[in-house]
Amino acid sequence: MILDAFTLGLMHVIFHPKSSITAPHAVHAKGSEMAERSFVEEVRKLRLGAGEVFRGEGILAVTKALLESGVNYVAGYQGAPISHLMDVLADAQDILAEQGIRFENSASEATAAATLAASVNYPLRGAVTFKATVGTNVASDALANLASGGVRGGALVIVGEDYGEGSSIMQERSHAFAMKSQIWLLDPRPNLPSIVQAVKDGFELSEASHTPVMLQLRIRACHVHGQFIASDNRRPAYTIEQAMAQPQRDVDRIVLPPASFLHEQEKLRQRWPAAVRFIEERGLNEFFAADVADVGIACLGGSYNSLIRALQKLELADAYGNTQIPLYVMNVAYPLVDSELLRFCEGKRALLVVEEGQPHFVEQNMAAVLRQAGSATALHGKDLLPAFGEYTTAAVLKGVRAFLQAHGLLQPAPAPRRTIALKPVPAGPAQPLEASVQPRPPGFCTGCPERPIFTAMKLLERELGPHHVSADIGCHLFSILPPFNLGNTTMGYGLGAAGAAAFNPVQPRDGGKRVVSVMGDGGFWHNGLTSGIANAVFNRSDNLTIVVDNSYTSATGGQDILSSRASNPTRSTNHAIESAVRGVGVDWVRTVRRTYDLKTMVATLREALTTTARGPKVLIAQSECMLNLQRREKPKLRQAIASGQRVVRERFGVDPETCTGDHSCIRLSGCPSLSIRAHPDPLRTDPVATVIDSCVGCGLCGEVAHAAVLCPSFYRAQIVSNPTRWDRWRQRLRTAVISRLQARDQQRRARYDF
Repeated sequence: MILDAFTLGLMHVIFHPKSSITAPHAVHAKGSEMAERSFVEEVRKLRLGAGEVFRGEGILAVTKALLESGVNYVAGYQGAPISHLMDVLADAQDILAEQGIRFENSASEATAAATLAASVNYPLRGAVTFKATVGTNVASDALANLASGGVRGGALVIVGEDYGEGSSIMQERSHAFAMKSQIWLLDPRPNLPSIVQAVKDGFELSEASHTPVMLQLRIRACHVHGQFIASDNRRPAYTIEQAMAQPQRDVDRIVLPPASFLHEQEKLRQRWPAAVRFIEERGLNEFFAADVADVGIACLGGSYNSLIRALQKLELADAYGNTQIPLYVMNVAYPLVDSELLRFCEGKRALLVVEEGQPHFVEQNMAAVLRQAGSATALHGKDLLPAFGEYTTAAVLKGVRAFLQAHGLLQPAPAPRRTIALKPVPAGPAQPLEASVQPRPPGFCTGCPERPIFTAMKLLERELGPHHVSADIGCHLFSILPPFNLGNTTMGYGLGAAGAAAFNPVQPRDGGKRVVSVMGDGGFWHNGLTSGIANAVFNRSDNLTIVVDNSYTSATGGQDILSSRASNPTRSTNHAIESAVRGVGVDWVRTVRRTYDLKTMVATLREALTTTARGPKVLIAQSECMLNLQRREKPKLRQAIASGQRVVRERFGVDPETCTGDHSCIRLSGCPSLSIRAHPDPLRTDPVATVIDSCVGCGLCGEVAHAAVLCPSFYRAQIVSNPTRWDRWRQRLRTAVISRLQARDQQRRARYDF
């Protein structure tokens, strides 16, 4: 049972004259309000004109550069580290409209890349953006076709290179896509002037070579802060309306034989030489102190800051980039310009290539160019630098020091003159670092509505046994980690149901287990409706798909989608997932409107996994993303409290006298607001559960206690800010009654004391 103070009529009330903490039940969201993150303040900088100083973050600078480049249209799909480029563009739609720029939140990266088809026949400049490499994977078909036929207008693909220590995906690089499809790849130095110039150069390079250009922004480049001198925003010289009024058609640009065979020749005979010529004439790649020493270092632009910092540590460069070691900085990662490389290596004994990640495409390319040219320059790279992983300053410093020492430009560090004898360590097995450092895996936010879904699955596991779970990309992927430990595979965004497609026996037997797949509402609209649900209908799957509907693409920053229940002035929302699922032929569909109702979640899951009905089953689990809810409601509550309004919030607690120390509530919930503390009774050594101040009052911990038949230790309380006289009088009455009952209880106990 749960100690429900509302039922008892003796609820404990805490009065706060001022309070800024809220709970989802305190103020309900209106359907007309949005909860997407706002960048309205930052967007104002996009109106800066020629000669004014623009100060801000890398992503905002990219947006300003697009406006200054006379772009006609922009599209994309959000994803770290590039997510808020889409958010900034969404908030800047009035500015975009003033410049005649079409902006779209694309359904997927493939949709975004296909949008660049507008630049194939017309001198229209277009830009799209998404996360690499997973977004590039999704968009690869469109990109390959675009690169094959070529473009007339500038086509720029801005990818957030999610590689290294801050990454959330598999460790791959965009370089392979550029090489595969012959798309030129820019990798600018991580400072605002270089990034802004790269955007402008990217459009011009694309138009000069009739080839799409990929602009790679690494994690640190996306978030670097700085300044640059702004230019005026430019309206496109040729408009979308003009293109529509005068349609143009060139069969040679369409990827069909025999044109497709000519495209390959055109890439090498015309587009590549045009690109190389443009890169050399414009000086896109940079040389620093090229002739001051007989060894040199070549690096991609994105690694420049780490390299300069390493040289600073060796006292061979200063903070302004003045270096004593020759540097060849390739702001164009692909194609490699052979003549520039040979010119830089002329008269040099050795060259170190700083290329992050595998495979080492640039190093291999350089080796071929130098050998074919008969150059005597010794080439170093992965032999001195790490073969994999992010090139942090420490990693680059180690490799650069080894390179310079090997070629006599840096003396080995002298050994310390004096050593201090240490006490011998007792013999024993060496303990790895992983064993002594506690892991901190990612997890659901406090009050996340997805947590009770997996709590219900764990509770049902006790009854029906474990099931194979096909996981998906999104916040719900945290369920693979403790305390839930659910999820066997994940194949990509919106591919949860498709990942379970093989688990359908040819001759299913009665009583056999069904496979469970999970996808979020963002993944559902991105890919899952067709590749998962419709595919399951077509192939008569008998498995269960859980669609987690929290109203946003929460994992990418909380952007609105088709099924978002808030009204959006620029996009169409409130399209029910259930309607779409039934529209493709699913008959067994259930919707749970409130995921925190654990009883209903368990019962619906049980029905889905045990029903004798054949065919695909879809369970839609709805509750708004708590992070977006709090982001929207907290400012309102702070304002209400500051203005003296009465505000009530709920929170939960644990009675330490009643708690047994079993901690099943923590094991079945994992909420960050649930913790442990010492038992107040000195005779009991087991710690008891406690609810810390981060609690948002979602009630799951109490629901878990009830559903799992654990203990009556949870209680619910109200915290009242700016209480009225009536509130204070009721509280005095409650306190008096509770005190009377407690005193009577103490007297009764005293009769039995010996």
